[in-house]
Amino acid sequence: MRGNALYRFSNACVVSVAAVDAPITVTSAEIDEQLAAVYERLGLRSGMLENVAGVRERRWWPEDVTFEDAAVLAGDKALIESGVPRDRVGMLIDTSVSRAHLEPSASVAVHHRLGMPTSCLNFDLSNACLGFVNGMHLAATLIDAGQIDYALVVDGEGSRQPQQSTIARLLAGEPTVEDIFDNFATFTLGSGGTAMVLGRADQHPEGHRVIGGVARAASQHHMLCVGDLDGMRTDTRALFEAGLELSEDAWKEALQDFDWHDMDCYIIHQVSLVHTAAICERLGFDPDRAPLTFPTRGNIGPASVPYTLATHAPELSKGDRVLAMGIGSGLNVSALEIVW
Repeated sequence: MRGNALYRFSNACVVSVAAVDAPITVTSAEIDEQLAAVYERLGLRSGMLENVAGVRERRWWPEDVTFEDAAVLAGDKALIESGVPRDRVGMLIDTSVSRAHLEPSASVAVHHRLGMPTSCLNFDLSNACLGFVNGMHLAATLIDAGQIDYALVVDGEGSRQPQQSTIARLLAGEPTVEDIFDNFATFTLGSGGTAMVLGRADQHPEGHRVIGGVARAASQHHMLCVGDLDGMRTDTRALFEAGLELSEDAWKEALQDFDWHDMDCYIIHQVSLVHTAAICERLGFDPDRAPLTFPTRGNIGPASVPYTLATHAPELSKGDRVLAMGIGSGLNVSALEIVW
């Protein structure tokens, strides 16, 4: 039995994709310096974040900037760049993992502050680091169905609070080596905002066609990475191995329906140097075609794929085939083809 969920679109396109940076740069060396006493007591070397994960630095928002602010900044930028009137947007999806409260949805504040029409359906879609790709899938589906003309997908993420909380907790207690490694992935996170406007391809010849994609789940691994705003505990090795296996399974079956052997660009979820190298090797594509943002931005959660796409877009040419590849704790994977 086929294990993948396959989907194709006939009339959906990306009209614009935008990214906004958090302004405060925090280097991995600065985090190592704060944890120096812990490392010394445990006999650990500093430099693991940069040397092993490949994350030299990440960004933080100022304390008075909210996740909602980040999503609004990116959403406004994407709308302006698209040229689409706000009263034509039929759906707004906020895919942020970072959120200040459980209720109401993050989308309602973004909807209000962007001045969206009352007819614009809005809600949150949360699926760990895969949320934005899922949002693109859902938006393209409703556009193809003729239910909406345009969709706005937004995401605002911040790593300041979980990283500061984790540092404080490690300094206050008597952490073991295992505790350090359980919290390692927390320090690879970054901050930023992204947004995308999707619309009808027949109305936007300048747009970038959304072709279709594949998804697959391995939910038996849902406890390998569990986090909140105070921190995140991750079985890094088990998550890495299970994620590679799931990605390879989905990839092999997808190739029976999609010609993805020689794409012009692979936009991979930005996790680490080790993860990127392993994905490229396992799936057999050229790492030179996989642009990287994690060395200076870290893992911005569901914003990673659209952030990398937005910042790399000036280097793409008309007709380039782009594969947006996401993976989220849980585990879920998805790949979505876009023709630039």
